[in-house]
Amino acid sequence: MLRFTFRALAATSLLALTAPALADTLIDNVDGVTIDAEGDVLRFTGIVFDDDGKVTQVLERGDKRPQVDYRLDGGGRVMIPGMIDAHVHVMDIGFAALTLDLSGTTSLEDALATIKAFADENPGRPWILGRGWNQEKWGLGRFPTAAELDAVVSDRPVWLERADNHANWGNTLAITTAGVTATTPDPAGGVIIRDANGKPSGVFVDNAIGLVGKVVPAPRPEDRDLAFARAQDVLLANGVTAVADMGTEMADWTTFRRAGDSGRLRVRIMAYADSFETLELIAGAEPTNWLYDDKLRMGGIKIYLDGALGSRGASLKAPYADEAGAKGLAFLTPAQLRNLMSRAAMDNFQTAVHAIGDAANADVLSAIEELSESYAGDRRWRIEHAQIIDPADIPRLGQHGMIASVQPLHQTSDRTMAEARLGPDRLNGAYPWRSVVAAGGRLAFGSDAPVEPADPFAGFAAAISRTDANGEPFGGWFPQETVSREQALAGFTSDAAFAGFAEGRFGRLIPGERADFLLVDRDPLLSSPDDIRRTKVIGVWIGGVQVRGE
Repeated sequence: MLRFTFRALAATSLLALTAPALADTLIDNVDGVTIDAEGDVLRFTGIVFDDDGKVTQVLERGDKRPQVDYRLDGGGRVMIPGMIDAHVHVMDIGFAALTLDLSGTTSLEDALATIKAFADENPGRPWILGRGWNQEKWGLGRFPTAAELDAVVSDRPVWLERADNHANWGNTLAITTAGVTATTPDPAGGVIIRDANGKPSGVFVDNAIGLVGKVVPAPRPEDRDLAFARAQDVLLANGVTAVADMGTEMADWTTFRRAGDSGRLRVRIMAYADSFETLELIAGAEPTNWLYDDKLRMGGIKIYLDGALGSRGASLKAPYADEAGAKGLAFLTPAQLRNLMSRAAMDNFQTAVHAIGDAANADVLSAIEELSESYAGDRRWRIEHAQIIDPADIPRLGQHGMIASVQPLHQTSDRTMAEARLGPDRLNGAYPWRSVVAAGGRLAFGSDAPVEPADPFAGFAAAISRTDANGEPFGGWFPQETVSREQALAGFTSDAAFAGFAEGRFGRLIPGERADFLLVDRDPLLSSPDDIRRTKVIGVWIGGVQVRGE
């Protein structure tokens, strides 16, 4: 436990009667690690921050300690910057914690038993909602069906999101409630999975999800507040102090604002709107100011270009190896993509384009190259996921200030599925992290939570090893694409902040930035991947205020 020492308490109390308190806090006796202003690793043993929660001094061994109002003994523990997750869905994290969780199921039978048990335990819920199923993890070899859901829950609609957020599984009552029939056409950018007679079989992919989703009862404001509180708890428990929220809806933003107005906003949020309508209503003609002491800002928009590999929605240059003729879903034409990106750039909004397949990544790379001729300056064009890239296109990521916002845990979760979807000849450009850096590009690391756990230490371990929690495959999957420990630390701190135009505000423990930091039980720069995964977060501070821990 940290120990406080109060200096000149009586004198300080007397001064407080006549002048505002200007109290500095020193946390000393720590084994500190951060990325410094030059991008190098800095080690330190003490840190000083002021009443505004900003770092004023970083002290190395042998440096004279200043006179301060409060001194805390760090007990020799490791101090690192608060982790920043560069790609999450904040409200989905909270709702996932409050609804049915299928992420741990290992077979269809296991999932159906879990669904039945949840429905039996919650007889008052008008809909059974949940997420996390993955037919690849079950070894099913196909999508599940409505009939299989009907066998365990038929008295209420059931609507369950796939692990990757790109497909939903419903029972017959959910489908008929929405009025979807055999004559309902597939929407642009979406697919209704059908049986041999053309009837909806139970799974809806990408833009088809809304055909049923539109009739699902919307959460009440109090439901949203509860979900957001739970999401913050999940993030803080994992040492995440700031996030980029991808696809912020108007209802999400008002939830964040209610929390900020009432002092319940703890995690910093860099918001990217789900649509231009949301962006214009919230931000108007330019990015918003930072609100609540650098806790909240809307600075850009999330644009979807394709789907995901798991549901065969990622847009590929050549057909999927495991489904002849299928090349995925392109949500936008090249002209539509460029028009949307140009519309954002005109008002200095940042674009974050979801691109997973090699065709989608090639298209967004071309769009950035073309738009950069008209929109100069520091744009920080973001490509979200950047999972499958034609090796011939990788050098293009080093131009025009592009940022590849990637999720290391996707590589370990998707490995066998990617092999099946792509075949052996297209894997050289799969999750090419070191190649992006070598080309002069920049990485920002995240989790895509709740698609993957919001665990930056598991992501850190995957980034440096290309192995999963079981150490598989031995030696790493395409280990030439690992990054160094230092690059992984930057990816989850300073580079993740840079990707959201937050550098100078938070992400590093250097003078002038917010005192967002963790005390942990091991040094990630000196630990094995397995040890990093077992990291225990002992305490969490945001803006110099302890928000979790001892």
